[in-house]
Amino acid sequence: MSYGIKAYKAVGIKDDLAVADPHRVIQLLMQGALENMAKAKGCIERKDYAGKSATLSKAMNIISALKGSLDMSAGEVSENLFSLYDFMLNHLILASRENSLSKVDDIVELLLSIKSAWDQIPVQDREKGYALQAQRQQIAVGS
Repeated sequence: MSYGIKAYKAVGIKDDLAVADPHRVIQLLMQGALENMAKAKGCIERKDYAGKSATLSKAMNIISALKGSLDMSAGEVSENLFSLYDFMLNHLILASRENSLSKVDDIVELLLSIKSAWDQIPVQDREKGYALQAQRQQIAVGS
């Protein structure tokens, strides 16, 4: 890929993030993890181990960011996602160690399921969540 196309794509993502609401940021993170896992699979097939390590590391960093962004006070859903993200990270470590396409596929499937559910959250529910988060922040600042 030419430098110009890479630069354009990088700017496009930065522009998207600059105006993104929290819901969209999570969508972009999930998409980034999925893209890096797809690249990693290609690297494994080509026996490009440096590329595999780089792309799986990026995917794991993104999944770690998703895990770290969870509001653990939200209850069972957050706890379940925390466990799933933890499983994904451990499974990707094994996938890297074993050069296992099937282990990467397992995580791609799992993340696609989570992303699909995330993508279906209605705008009205997102707005309720933003309002609740803002209210929590005001209470925390006022304390």
